[in-house]
Amino acid sequence: MSVRPVTVVTGAAGGIGAALARELAAGHDLILSGRNVGALEALCAEVGGTPLVLDLTRPASFEAALAGLGRVSNVVHNAGVVELGAVAEQPHAVWSHTLAVNVVAPAELTRLLLPRVRAERGSVVFVNSGAGLRANAGWGSYAASKFALKALADALREEEAAHGVRVTSVYPGRTATPMQEKVRSQEGAPYTPEAFVQPESVAALIAFALNAPRDALLPDLSVRPGPQ
Repeated sequence: MSVRPVTVVTGAAGGIGAALARELAAGHDLILSGRNVGALEALCAEVGGTPLVLDLTRPASFEAALAGLGRVSNVVHNAGVVELGAVAEQPHAVWSHTLAVNVVAPAELTRLLLPRVRAERGSVVFVNSGAGLRANAGWGSYAASKFALKALADALREEEAAHGVRVTSVYPGRTATPMQEKVRSQEGAPYTPEAFVQPESVAALIAFALNAPRDALLPDLSVRPGPQ
């Protein structure tokens, strides 16, 4: 009987993370992290996952939080924050928080879990953004964090190939999630979820990358809203 992979998903309490947990539940043992404890516990009860409490603004706390974990095959970095604003207007606190959650936390979590992932010859998936490929006005701090996340993934891919670890970056366009609802509010535009990619579609793409045959590596995957 084959051993089920153990997959860690951050930002699992809603949106793409929750959709991914449901997508993977049949074939993976799940370790799920998120900010909304109530929603996270409900999801864990639904999919049979184990909750993992992490404060992504405090990477020094990760090592103790991870000490009790056993096997880890895959890590999906899905958690992220966004705050729109012009470079001329955003204070350093916004930049520091955005970079801490979107870049520093994934880097430190990856570093600490890599020995486990190497032992499993598993995968690390970074849920990036279209903003990680092109920066538009008002998106400076978020795009900078996502450009940095791409650099982290690209370097890790080269470094870990010898250990059999696969690294994938996924670049979703606008996706129907609570984060997108916040963005639309900041843009002063209506939130029309039916016009965007559904989180289940992004989750299916991530699952495809995780479950791909071992002779295949999908380094970069982009998904955009389809024609209406």
